[in-house]
Amino acid sequence: MAEPLKVVLAGCGGMSAAWLKTVKEMTTLELVGLVDINLEATRKRQDEFAFTQAIIDTDLGAVLSRTKPDMVFDCTIPEAHMDVTLTALSHGCHVLGEKPLADSMDNARRMVQAAQDAKRLFAVIQNRRYMPAARRVSHFLHSQAIGRITTVNCDFYIGAHFGGFRDHMKHVLLLDMAIHTFDSARFLTGADPVAVYCKEWNPHGSWYDHDASAIAIFELSNGIVYTYRGSWCAEGLNTTWECDWRFIGDKGSAKWDGGDGFQAQAVASTGEFFSKHRDVPLPEIDTSGKVGGHDGLIREFVNCVRTGATPETVCTDNIKSLSMVFGAIESAESGKRIEI
Repeated sequence: MAEPLKVVLAGCGGMSAAWLKTVKEMTTLELVGLVDINLEATRKRQDEFAFTQAIIDTDLGAVLSRTKPDMVFDCTIPEAHMDVTLTALSHGCHVLGEKPLADSMDNARRMVQAAQDAKRLFAVIQNRRYMPAARRVSHFLHSQAIGRITTVNCDFYIGAHFGGFRDHMKHVLLLDMAIHTFDSARFLTGADPVAVYCKEWNPHGSWYDHDASAIAIFELSNGIVYTYRGSWCAEGLNTTWECDWRFIGDKGSAKWDGGDGFQAQAVASTGEFFSKHRDVPLPEIDTSGKVGGHDGLIREFVNCVRTGATPETVCTDNIKSLSMVFGAIESAESGKRIEI
Protein backbone atom coordinates (compact mmCIF):
# COMPACT_ATOMS: atom_id res chain seq x y z
CA MET A 1 0.00 0.00 0.00
CA ALA A 2 1.26 3.48 -0.89
CA GLU A 3 2.32 5.82 1.87
CA PRO A 4 -0.41 8.29 2.96
CA LEU A 5 -0.28 11.72 1.36
CA LYS A 6 0.53 14.47 3.83
CA VAL A 7 -1.86 17.41 4.11
CA VAL A 8 -1.96 20.73 5.96
CA LEU A 9 -5.30 22.45 6.55
CA ALA A 10 -5.41 26.25 6.69
CA GLY A 11 -8.40 27.97 8.27
CA CYS A 12 -9.94 26.24 11.30
CA GLY A 13 -13.31 27.99 11.33
CA GLY A 14 -16.74 26.39 11.10
CA MET A 15 -16.37 25.01 7.57
CA SER A 16 -13.18 23.10 8.45
CA ALA A 17 -15.13 20.47 10.39
CA ALA A 18 -16.57 18.96 7.20
CA TRP A 19 -13.08 18.71 5.74
CA LEU A 20 -11.48 17.25 8.84
CA LYS A 21 -14.20 14.63 9.20
CA THR A 22 -13.28 13.30 5.75
CA VAL A 23 -9.54 13.53 6.42
CA LYS A 24 -10.04 11.55 9.63
CA GLU A 25 -11.80 8.77 7.72
CA MET A 26 -9.24 8.51 4.89
CA THR A 27 -6.37 6.11 5.51
CA THR A 28 -4.71 7.52 2.39
CA LEU A 29 -4.21 10.91 4.10
CA GLU A 30 -2.11 12.05 7.03
CA LEU A 31 -2.90 15.44 8.56
CA VAL A 32 0.44 16.97 9.55
CA GLY A 33 -0.53 20.57 10.27
CA LEU A 34 -3.36 22.93 11.25
CA VAL A 35 -3.02 26.67 10.61
CA ASP A 36 -5.19 29.61 11.61
CA ILE A 37 -4.56 33.23 12.59
CA ASN A 38 -6.36 32.29 15.82
CA LEU A 39 -4.17 29.67 17.47
CA GLU A 40 -6.99 28.65 19.80
CA ALA A 41 -9.03 27.59 16.76
CA THR A 42 -6.28 25.16 15.73
CA ARG A 43 -6.16 23.70 19.24
CA LYS A 44 -9.92 23.24 19.22
CA ARG A 45 -9.86 21.29 15.94
CA GLN A 46 -6.81 19.30 17.00
CA ASP A 47 -8.58 18.17 20.17
CA GLU A 48 -11.97 17.63 18.52
CA PHE A 49 -10.59 15.27 15.86
CA ALA A 50 -7.69 13.85 17.89
CA PHE A 51 -4.97 14.95 15.47
CA THR A 52 -2.42 14.79 18.26
CA GLN A 53 0.61 14.56 15.96
CA ALA A 54 -0.33 17.55 13.80
CA ILE A 55 1.67 20.75 14.17
CA ILE A 56 -0.41 23.83 15.00
CA ASP A 57 0.68 27.35 14.13
CA THR A 58 -0.44 30.74 12.82
CA ASP A 59 2.23 30.80 10.06
CA LEU A 60 1.41 28.67 7.02
CA GLY A 61 4.84 29.04 5.43
CA ALA A 62 6.57 27.88 8.60
CA VAL A 63 4.34 24.80 8.86
CA LEU A 64 4.90 23.91 5.21
CA SER A 65 8.67 24.21 5.61
CA ARG A 66 8.60 21.91 8.64
CA THR A 67 6.15 19.28 7.39
CA LYS A 68 6.72 19.28 3.59
CA PRO A 69 3.16 18.13 2.78
CA ASP A 70 1.83 16.96 -0.57
CA MET A 71 -1.22 19.21 -0.45
CA VAL A 72 -2.90 22.10 1.32
CA PHE A 73 -6.62 22.33 2.07
CA ASP A 74 -7.71 25.98 2.15
CA CYS A 75 -10.70 26.70 4.40
CA THR A 76 -9.87 30.37 4.96
CA ILE A 77 -12.04 33.39 4.13
CA PRO A 78 -12.11 34.48 0.46
CA GLU A 79 -9.80 37.45 1.08
CA ALA A 80 -7.07 35.03 2.22
CA HIS A 81 -7.39 32.51 -0.61
CA MET A 82 -4.74 34.07 -2.84
CA ASP A 83 -2.07 34.29 -0.14
CA VAL A 84 -2.73 30.73 1.04
CA THR A 85 -2.74 29.33 -2.49
CA LEU A 86 0.40 31.14 -3.64
CA THR A 87 2.25 30.15 -0.46
CA ALA A 88 1.20 26.51 -0.87
CA LEU A 89 2.17 26.42 -4.55
CA SER A 90 5.55 27.99 -3.79
CA HIS A 91 6.22 25.07 -1.44
CA GLY A 92 5.34 22.54 -4.16
CA CYS A 93 1.91 21.64 -2.76
CA HIS A 94 -1.29 20.83 -4.58
CA VAL A 95 -4.23 22.96 -3.37
CA LEU A 96 -7.92 22.29 -2.83
CA GLY A 97 -9.82 25.34 -1.58
CA GLU A 98 -13.23 26.46 -0.48
CA LYS A 99 -15.39 28.50 -2.84
CA PRO A 100 -15.07 31.10 -4.21
CA LEU A 101 -11.78 30.62 -6.01
CA ALA A 102 -10.73 34.20 -5.19
CA ASP A 103 -12.05 37.56 -4.04
CA SER A 104 -11.46 39.20 -7.45
CA MET A 105 -10.91 38.16 -11.05
CA ASP A 106 -7.38 39.65 -11.06
CA ASN A 107 -6.43 37.53 -8.05
CA ALA A 108 -8.10 34.48 -9.60
CA ARG A 109 -6.06 34.83 -12.80
CA ARG A 110 -2.87 35.20 -10.78
CA MET A 111 -3.65 32.05 -8.80
CA VAL A 112 -4.50 30.01 -11.90
CA GLN A 113 -1.28 31.09 -13.59
CA ALA A 114 0.74 30.24 -10.49
CA ALA A 115 -0.73 26.73 -10.41
CA GLN A 116 0.11 26.22 -14.07
CA ASP A 117 3.65 27.52 -13.56
CA ALA A 118 4.14 25.25 -10.53
CA LYS A 119 2.66 22.27 -12.38
CA ARG A 120 0.43 21.52 -9.41
CA LEU A 121 -3.28 20.84 -9.13
CA PHE A 122 -5.45 23.65 -7.82
CA ALA A 123 -9.17 22.97 -7.55
CA VAL A 124 -12.18 24.48 -5.79
CA ILE A 125 -14.94 22.90 -3.70
CA GLN A 126 -18.30 23.15 -5.51
CA ASN A 127 -20.23 20.69 -3.41
CA ARG A 128 -23.59 21.21 -5.16
CA ARG A 129 -22.23 19.40 -8.21
CA TYR A 130 -21.74 16.31 -6.09
CA MET A 131 -25.40 15.90 -5.09
CA PRO A 132 -26.85 12.68 -6.57
CA ALA A 133 -29.92 14.54 -7.89
CA ALA A 134 -27.75 17.12 -9.66
CA ARG A 135 -25.75 14.36 -11.35
CA ARG A 136 -28.98 12.74 -12.56
CA VAL A 137 -30.50 15.98 -13.86
CA SER A 138 -27.29 16.88 -15.68
CA HIS A 139 -27.19 13.44 -17.29
CA PHE A 140 -30.86 13.81 -18.31
CA LEU A 141 -30.28 17.18 -19.97
CA HIS A 142 -27.16 16.02 -21.78
CA SER A 143 -29.07 13.00 -23.11
CA GLN A 144 -31.28 15.45 -25.06
CA ALA A 145 -34.42 13.75 -23.79
CA ILE A 146 -36.13 17.14 -24.24
CA GLY A 147 -33.97 18.12 -27.20
CA ARG A 148 -31.41 20.88 -27.37
CA ILE A 149 -31.61 23.20 -24.35
CA THR A 150 -32.45 26.78 -25.34
CA THR A 151 -33.55 28.45 -22.09
CA VAL A 152 -32.81 27.91 -18.40
CA ASN A 153 -34.55 29.77 -15.56
CA CYS A 154 -33.91 29.41 -11.84
CA ASP A 155 -35.29 30.99 -8.67
CA PHE A 156 -33.60 31.29 -5.28
CA TYR A 157 -35.81 32.74 -2.55
CA ILE A 158 -34.75 32.25 1.06
CA GLY A 159 -35.15 34.51 4.09
CA ALA A 160 -31.79 33.94 5.75
CA HIS A 161 -31.26 35.66 9.11
CA PHE A 162 -27.52 35.16 9.54
CA GLY A 163 -27.03 37.92 12.07
CA GLY A 164 -23.29 38.17 11.33
CA PHE A 165 -20.92 39.59 8.76
CA ARG A 166 -23.25 38.77 5.87
CA ASP A 167 -25.75 41.34 7.13
CA HIS A 168 -23.20 44.04 6.31
CA MET A 169 -21.66 42.67 3.06
CA LYS A 170 -21.96 44.44 -0.26
CA HIS A 171 -23.36 42.22 -3.03
CA VAL A 172 -24.11 39.63 -0.34
CA LEU A 173 -26.29 37.38 -2.50
CA LEU A 174 -24.10 37.45 -5.59
CA LEU A 175 -20.79 37.17 -3.75
CA ASP A 176 -21.61 34.68 -1.04
CA MET A 177 -24.27 32.41 -2.53
CA ALA A 178 -24.77 32.81 -6.28
CA ILE A 179 -21.42 31.16 -7.09
CA HIS A 180 -23.09 27.84 -6.19
CA THR A 181 -26.02 28.47 -8.53
CA PHE A 182 -23.96 29.86 -11.40
CA ASP A 183 -21.60 26.89 -11.23
CA SER A 184 -24.60 24.56 -11.19
CA ALA A 185 -25.97 26.26 -14.32
CA ARG A 186 -22.69 25.57 -16.10
CA PHE A 187 -22.59 21.99 -14.84
CA LEU A 188 -26.21 21.20 -15.72
CA THR A 189 -26.07 22.68 -19.23
CA GLY A 190 -22.44 22.15 -20.20
CA ALA A 191 -22.38 25.78 -21.38
CA ASP A 192 -20.11 28.69 -20.46
CA PRO A 193 -20.89 32.40 -19.88
CA VAL A 194 -20.72 34.91 -22.72
CA ALA A 195 -22.40 38.05 -21.31
CA VAL A 196 -24.68 39.22 -18.49
CA TYR A 197 -27.09 41.99 -17.53
CA CYS A 198 -27.88 42.20 -13.82
CA LYS A 199 -30.07 44.33 -11.56
CA GLU A 200 -29.47 44.38 -7.78
CA TRP A 201 -31.64 46.03 -5.12
CA ASN A 202 -32.47 45.91 -1.42
CA PRO A 203 -36.24 45.45 -0.94
CA HIS A 204 -38.27 47.27 1.68
CA GLY A 205 -38.14 45.28 4.90
CA SER A 206 -34.70 43.80 4.18
CA TRP A 207 -32.51 43.26 7.25
CA TYR A 208 -29.33 43.56 5.14
CA ASP A 209 -27.34 46.78 4.85
CA HIS A 210 -26.84 46.39 1.10
CA ASP A 211 -28.53 44.81 -1.92
CA ALA A 212 -29.80 41.34 -1.03
CA SER A 213 -31.88 40.66 -4.16
CA ALA A 214 -30.84 40.30 -7.80
CA ILE A 215 -32.04 39.36 -11.24
CA ALA A 216 -29.49 38.39 -13.88
CA ILE A 217 -29.85 37.48 -17.54
CA PHE A 218 -26.88 35.48 -18.85
CA GLU A 219 -26.07 34.67 -22.44
CA LEU A 220 -24.37 31.29 -22.49
CA SER A 221 -22.51 29.44 -25.19
CA ASN A 222 -24.58 27.26 -27.53
CA GLY A 223 -27.15 30.06 -27.67
CA ILE A 224 -28.66 29.34 -24.24
CA VAL A 225 -30.30 32.18 -22.29
CA TYR A 226 -30.11 31.64 -18.52
CA THR A 227 -31.98 33.78 -16.01
CA TYR A 228 -31.35 33.94 -12.27
CA ARG A 229 -33.81 35.48 -9.82
CA GLY A 230 -32.80 35.49 -6.20
CA SER A 231 -33.28 37.02 -2.77
CA TRP A 232 -31.89 36.40 0.70
CA CYS A 233 -34.67 38.38 2.38
CA ALA A 234 -37.72 36.59 0.95
CA GLU A 235 -40.04 35.44 3.72
CA GLY A 236 -42.38 32.52 3.04
CA LEU A 237 -42.58 29.91 0.28
CA ASN A 238 -38.83 29.48 0.33
CA THR A 239 -37.13 27.50 -2.40
CA THR A 240 -34.49 24.89 -1.67
CA TRP A 241 -30.90 26.09 -1.33
CA GLU A 242 -30.36 24.55 -4.78
CA CYS A 243 -33.09 26.69 -6.43
CA ASP A 244 -36.20 25.92 -8.46
CA TRP A 245 -35.22 25.25 -12.09
CA ARG A 246 -36.99 25.15 -15.44
CA PHE A 247 -35.22 23.85 -18.54
CA ILE A 248 -36.72 24.44 -21.98
CA GLY A 249 -35.54 22.36 -24.92
CA ASP A 250 -36.67 22.35 -28.52
CA LYS A 251 -38.53 19.06 -27.89
CA GLY A 252 -39.85 19.52 -24.37
CA SER A 253 -39.38 21.02 -20.91
CA ALA A 254 -38.30 19.92 -17.44
CA LYS A 255 -38.69 21.26 -13.90
CA TRP A 256 -36.48 20.48 -10.90
CA ASP A 257 -36.92 21.78 -7.36
CA GLY A 258 -33.27 21.30 -6.43
CA GLY A 259 -34.13 18.20 -4.40
CA ASP A 260 -36.08 15.09 -5.28
CA GLY A 261 -38.88 16.85 -7.19
CA PHE A 262 -38.50 16.44 -10.95
CA GLN A 263 -40.98 16.54 -13.85
CA ALA A 264 -40.41 16.50 -17.60
CA GLN A 265 -42.53 16.35 -20.72
CA ALA A 266 -41.48 15.83 -24.33
CA VAL A 267 -43.40 16.33 -27.56
CA ALA A 268 -45.31 13.19 -28.52
CA SER A 269 -47.05 14.54 -31.64
CA THR A 270 -47.65 17.83 -33.46
CA GLY A 271 -50.10 19.18 -36.00
CA GLU A 272 -52.72 20.71 -33.72
CA PHE A 273 -52.80 24.10 -31.94
CA PHE A 274 -51.17 22.50 -28.89
CA SER A 275 -48.74 19.65 -29.34
CA LYS A 276 -49.40 16.46 -27.45
CA HIS A 277 -46.86 15.61 -24.76
CA ARG A 278 -45.69 12.56 -22.89
CA ASP A 279 -44.16 12.41 -19.43
CA VAL A 280 -40.45 11.60 -19.35
CA PRO A 281 -39.06 10.06 -16.16
CA LEU A 282 -35.72 10.98 -14.63
CA PRO A 283 -33.65 7.82 -15.17
CA GLU A 284 -31.52 6.24 -12.51
CA ILE A 285 -27.79 6.44 -13.20
CA ASP A 286 -24.66 5.27 -11.43
CA THR A 287 -23.70 8.26 -9.28
CA SER A 288 -21.28 6.37 -7.03
CA GLY A 289 -18.21 7.98 -8.56
CA LYS A 290 -18.89 11.65 -7.85
CA VAL A 291 -21.26 12.22 -4.96
CA GLY A 292 -21.03 13.15 -1.32
CA GLY A 293 -20.56 16.92 -1.35
CA HIS A 294 -17.32 17.91 0.35
CA ASP A 295 -16.46 14.27 1.00
CA GLY A 296 -16.78 13.32 -2.66
CA LEU A 297 -14.79 16.29 -3.90
CA ILE A 298 -11.97 15.74 -1.41
CA ARG A 299 -11.72 12.06 -2.28
CA GLU A 300 -11.68 12.84 -6.01
CA PHE A 301 -8.95 15.46 -5.53
CA VAL A 302 -6.75 13.07 -3.56
CA ASN A 303 -7.21 10.42 -6.23
CA CYS A 304 -6.23 12.94 -8.94
CA VAL A 305 -3.06 13.87 -7.04
CA ARG A 306 -2.13 10.18 -6.95
CA THR A 307 -3.04 9.33 -10.54
CA GLY A 308 -2.33 12.56 -12.41
CA ALA A 309 -5.96 12.93 -13.46
CA THR A 310 -7.73 16.31 -13.54
CA PRO A 311 -10.42 17.22 -10.95
CA GLU A 312 -13.81 18.26 -12.31
CA THR A 313 -13.55 21.59 -10.46
CA VAL A 314 -9.98 22.40 -11.47
CA CYS A 315 -9.19 26.11 -11.30
CA THR A 316 -8.94 26.57 -15.08
CA ASP A 317 -12.59 25.54 -15.32
CA ASN A 318 -13.93 27.00 -12.07
CA ILE A 319 -12.71 30.49 -12.92
CA LYS A 320 -15.51 30.56 -15.51
CA SER A 321 -18.09 30.22 -12.74
CA LEU A 322 -16.36 32.97 -10.77
CA SER A 323 -16.45 35.22 -13.83
CA MET A 324 -20.26 34.99 -13.77
CA VAL A 325 -20.30 36.40 -10.23
CA PHE A 326 -18.04 39.33 -10.95
CA GLY A 327 -19.63 39.94 -14.35
CA ALA A 328 -23.03 40.20 -12.65
CA ILE A 329 -21.64 42.59 -10.02
CA GLU A 330 -20.02 44.79 -12.67
CA SER A 331 -23.28 44.90 -14.61
CA ALA A 332 -25.29 45.77 -11.49
CA GLU A 333 -22.89 48.59 -10.63
CA SER A 334 -22.70 49.99 -14.15
CA GLY A 335 -26.24 49.29 -15.35
CA LYS A 336 -24.78 47.85 -18.55
CA ARG A 337 -24.58 44.50 -20.32
CA ILE A 338 -21.15 43.03 -19.56
CA GLU A 339 -19.29 40.66 -21.83
CA ILE A 340 -17.57 37.92 -19.86
